[in-house]
Amino acid sequence: MTIRNPLEWGADQVKQTNIAMESAGRALGAIEANLHSPAPEVRRIGVADLGDALARGVADFAASRSDVVFLCAIYPVIGLLLGRLAFGYEMVPLLFPLASGFALIGPFAAIGLNEMSRRREERGEAGLADALAVVRSPSFAAIAVLGLMLVAIFIAWLFAAETIYEATLGPAPPVSIGAFAHDVLRTPAGWAMIGIGIGIGFLFAVLVLVISAVSFPLLLDRNVGFDTAVSTSARVVARNPGTMALWGLIVAGGLALGSLPLFLGLVVVMPVLGHATWHLYRKAVAR
Repeated sequence: MTIRNPLEWGADQVKQTNIAMESAGRALGAIEANLHSPAPEVRRIGVADLGDALARGVADFAASRSDVVFLCAIYPVIGLLLGRLAFGYEMVPLLFPLASGFALIGPFAAIGLNEMSRRREERGEAGLADALAVVRSPSFAAIAVLGLMLVAIFIAWLFAAETIYEATLGPAPPVSIGAFAHDVLRTPAGWAMIGIGIGIGFLFAVLVLVISAVSFPLLLDRNVGFDTAVSTSARVVARNPGTMALWGLIVAGGLALGSLPLFLGLVVVMPVLGHATWHLYRKAVAR
């Protein structure tokens, strides 16, 4: 180890900054260059296709169990953090919106699992390194933009949930978890909050389903534009409304069950759904 000349160190930092800026410029250029790329054909799918996609998702999970468990171990940690936040009673009204809202960013969180299924399809095996290789995808800039869009939708949902609480049971925070549960379940204002929250949450969930049902796997599989990926996802949902509605219910139900207790079940549910999403894409979008 040697102590570097300050001028040499500064010049090196400027060089690294220029390299980073050039890389960012190329990424943004790739987004612009791929806009309005040709849209792939979408297929009609049925309930049997959902069952087969889930079965293949289970098979992918079984083949790479240790890697995907490590990859998804963050979800129980998030659950513990949410539980800890709930003890600050000002956060209690947002506990359920936070937990349910993770389904809104689930498609982005599962991108590494999609990539593992893609690699396993190509060569028969995949590991954690393949999941992390997503950052080298030619479409990574578009993937990041779509991911940020889902994060923005998640934040908008939290603002909506807070507004609903303040308009019904708020604006004062609950004095305890027990008092909050009583107000939610045994008062007209609480039932109004539940009804309005479910209705607004449903709209957010439908929006995310439409724009991201197959968009992330498509961006991994082909060097297409961000707009093409989103429009293709919307066309898949439009052509298969009943089947995709059932898929949305399966995902929501699986994530809800996996969240109990403290998100521990997501160590299994999340990878199965993430892998299954890749196989659903294969069935819904022609090669």
